[in-house]
Amino acid sequence: MISSLHRFRGYGSLRHVYTRGETVRGPLFAVKVLANPRRDAFRVAIVVSRKVHKSAVIRNRIRRRLYEDLRQLAPNFKAPHDIVVTVFHETVATTPAKELSRQLRSQLKKAGVL
Repeated sequence: MISSLHRFRGYGSLRHVYTRGETVRGPLFAVKVLANPRRDAFRVAIVVSRKVHKSAVIRNRIRRRLYEDLRQLAPNFKAPHDIVVTVFHETVATTPAKELSRQLRSQLKKAGVL
């Protein structure tokens, strides 16, 4: 799990990223990124709607898998960014870990985070 230092606090901060951030869309999820020079560390949120899967257990599994991949990629981040990953396909829960990590890495490279 990712530390509380790297989490968003409140809906207003997410809204700021949603309105001003740059979106990189992939087949399973979209990544919204906004550079945040006022912070020393990055912040990340993973949004998984109930439309993706009805079961909270599956939605939480998806979140845990993506948080773990982001935690492993964190030392490679160029500068502090606000990152919001929006999942829109339920196959993220069953996608092999290497494929999921590869896709997340490529989308973060396109967004300029890595």
